Amino acid sequence: MTSIDPFYGYGLGLRRPHYADFLEGDMPVDFVEVISENYMVEGGKPLRILEEIRAKHPVILHGVSMSVGSAAGLDDEYLARLRTLAERIDPLWVSDHLCWTRTSAHNSHDLLPLPLTSEALDTVCDNIDHAQNMLGRVMLFENPSSYLTFPEDEMSEWDFLSAMAQRTGCYLLLDVNNVYVSAQNHDFDAQEYIAGLPLDRVRQVHLAGHTPATPERDIVIDTHDREVCDAVWDLYEWTVARTGPVATMIERDDGIPPLGELLDELDRARSVVGRTLQAAA
Repeated sequence: MTSIDPFYGYGLGLRRPHYADFLEGDMPVDFVEVISENYMVEGGKPLRILEEIRAKHPVILHGVSMSVGSAAGLDDEYLARLRTLAERIDPLWVSDHLCWTRTSAHNSHDLLPLPLTSEALDTVCDNIDHAQNMLGRVMLFENPSSYLTFPEDEMSEWDFLSAMAQRTGCYLLLDVNNVYVSAQNHDFDAQEYIAGLPLDRVRQVHLAGHTPATPERDIVIDTHDREVCDAVWDLYEWTVARTGPVATMIERDDGIPPLGELLDELDRARSVVGRTLQAAA
């Protein structure tokens, strides 16, 4: 397996309402990211559309069902289908989440949290090693948004991710919004979290919106259904000052607006990076 070279650019999560925009015009993006599972079938219109868009833009395959936290191990049939898709699309990279989604008999279709223990770390690392060997490539893994902790926790999430990357050679997809959401829910310092990561292993950043806490509901929810808030932009600027330029993506999964609104957010990301690099010069 080879390493993943840095890729500096700005992209969007490709969603069905914007297929026509990408097929019919030249979009001012450097890459698109797609949900892997939506295209892990032979034939069909979505896969044909993705191949057409791939002819114009680099593609990242981002999964939601690998379930690297599963004690029962990974689904080899799933990995085989993902490998077939990756060989067909030739993506920039393949990514998934630090979470579990299923048992041997049931798939929750939710990104469920893991206890931050040495035992869980062993399981995750074994599963990542297996996935990377089956796919024949190094992967990226995303930090989750979190709404609970476990009394068994033995380490911070950033220490868990750091050890995971060191032991498996994987890279990190740093979701800045997820860090912010978890920091609000668990009252830790978001900057301490990011500073504790091996930032040289970060190859991509996600920016997204969330639903704030209310007097009736005292948690912040990672809904991906609205624009990126100012606090997350501030955290992104602080992060970029430490990582340097890194592939950055606006992620919207619900309440999807006209494409122009997402492109405006992408321009804001460009401005943040430009301002940060100028200040560092």
